[in-house]
Amino acid sequence: MKIIGLLLVPLTSMVVLWGVITAVTASESLELRQYKTLWTNLRIPAYKLTSEIQRERLVSAKLLRNAAEKSAVTTQRARTDDARDRFRQLSSTSKDESEEIRTQVNAVNTQLDRLDAIRGEIDLGLSDRLHTVEAYSSIADTLFGLHKRVAMVDDIPIYEQSRVVIDMGYAKELLTREQAVAFGATTLAERRLFTQLAGNRRFLVDQALGELDPGLRDPQVALITSPAYQRMRMMEDQIIAGQAPRGWLGTTEALAKSFQEAQMRAGSVLSARVEPIADEVLSRALLLTGTALGLVIVSIGFSLRMGNRLSKELGALRMAALEVAQERLPHVVAKLRKGEPVDVPELSVASTTVEIDDVGQAFSTVQQTAVEAAVGQAQLSEGVGHVFRNLARRSQTLLHRQRIQLEDMQHRATDPDALDDLFKLDHLTTRMRRHAEGLIILSGATPGRGWSRPVPLLDVARGASAEVEDYQRVTVEPMPARRLAGPVVGDVIHLIAELIENATVYSPAHTPVIVRGEAAARGFVFEVEDRGMGMSAEDMEGLNERLASPPEFDLADSDRLGLFVVSRLAARHDIRVTLRGSPYGGTTAIVLIPEEHVTEPEPETRVQEPARPMRVVRSD
Repeated sequence: MKIIGLLLVPLTSMVVLWGVITAVTASESLELRQYKTLWTNLRIPAYKLTSEIQRERLVSAKLLRNAAEKSAVTTQRARTDDARDRFRQLSSTSKDESEEIRTQVNAVNTQLDRLDAIRGEIDLGLSDRLHTVEAYSSIADTLFGLHKRVAMVDDIPIYEQSRVVIDMGYAKELLTREQAVAFGATTLAERRLFTQLAGNRRFLVDQALGELDPGLRDPQVALITSPAYQRMRMMEDQIIAGQAPRGWLGTTEALAKSFQEAQMRAGSVLSARVEPIADEVLSRALLLTGTALGLVIVSIGFSLRMGNRLSKELGALRMAALEVAQERLPHVVAKLRKGEPVDVPELSVASTTVEIDDVGQAFSTVQQTAVEAAVGQAQLSEGVGHVFRNLARRSQTLLHRQRIQLEDMQHRATDPDALDDLFKLDHLTTRMRRHAEGLIILSGATPGRGWSRPVPLLDVARGASAEVEDYQRVTVEPMPARRLAGPVVGDVIHLIAELIENATVYSPAHTPVIVRGEAAARGFVFEVEDRGMGMSAEDMEGLNERLASPPEFDLADSDRLGLFVVSRLAARHDIRVTLRGSPYGGTTAIVLIPEEHVTEPEPETRVQEPARPMRVVRSD
């Protein structure tokens, strides 16, 4: 999962980057394609509405000079209202293309709402010609602001030409303002406004002609160099001089119409230019995003393949390491404990990654080191076992000779006090012999003490109690007349003696230790019960686990030698030893001897108690 997480970070970044590239390039193409829609739904209705407002401005100016009929004004206002309604209908479908366009359309609608107020002032005679021209001109200005907003596209050549064409359209707007201001006799203020309008129009025309490309400039140049345009300029000069030239309205009306036609043609040409550019941008976007998508897919495939390979190699390394830890090393250690030769294969992990191969080699080195340590530990344990065994054998020989001498002295002794001391020495020798046998058991060897014939289980219990220091505290209760097989008598006596001694050590000196025995369905059961303080459930569980599965002898844990001896003896003869709580608060040790070691009694034969000298099969 961590490998996948590391791979997901760059892959996610690449996918996000691809998405951004796709969005940017696609949005550019879509914006260019929307230009034609905006031209149809906004700019054409705006041009038509502007033309109607220009005509209404002129006819209103005529009305104020009593040069137009009221019916002509009413007819023109109806045409303007139709153009306004058409504009509002079409603009409502496209004004949400952007926040800027929506704001500009709302500004146009706000100005259009003033039409009724402007008309009311004219009808009531509250507005003069100059005020009327300025009122209608403010509406036209917002419409040209909308043209400029719609013309702002990401293609710079298209935007530059659109801006110049809009300036030419505004030059026509200024010409229609001149029409309304210069109709008939003019006042000084009107001539001043007329002079400003004429100067601005000439400036816009001269500047726009230099920036238009040939396809758009030629029709405009033909219009500017026409005789009608030159005659109109002469009339402008006359008006500025305070004269009233004849034919002013006819000349300007024809020029305004020509300007309008040239404006519409130029707008159509630009709209037609946008579509192939949008297609080119879209093709470039598709090529770019397709290439980026291909790279992303290749990167994802390569990353997943590499991640999968690394995961498989790490998984194989993990399984090999677990095999070493859970199977190979325990198997090697078990064979070493048995003294068998071991062959340790190297840890091989098929990997093409240098680092993983190095880790595999490191695990192989660790395995070899662990095996060498286990060999050393086995050799050390074997050496310690030899030491234990040699010391115990020597002690057994000396103790055997010592016991023979004590028995001879007991036979010759006549003083009761001396005889009692000899019996104490004999008991002490018996305990020393058991401890020597314990060392032999810990070394892994078999003690030399044994019996050739079955021994009554009651005598086994008595013999075990005779090998502990506080044997006076031990009470051996009557038991069924069953016998124990001779080969296991010595080990069972030793086992029960260790349990009795443990009971006497961990219980108060004034309390008894009870040894019971009874037949069971699967053999014979001994119970050794003390009345001490007992132990916690955790300690008892741990001890029962160690009794069930004999651990390796730990030299550092010398306080529990008896436990090691009991567990070794029990495992040797398949005897089950279990500890549990006693009703008296102490601990009860239960020893279950399998039925194959227990035989039926022979009443006619009396077996000598093991507490007294018995025939020894092995003594060295």
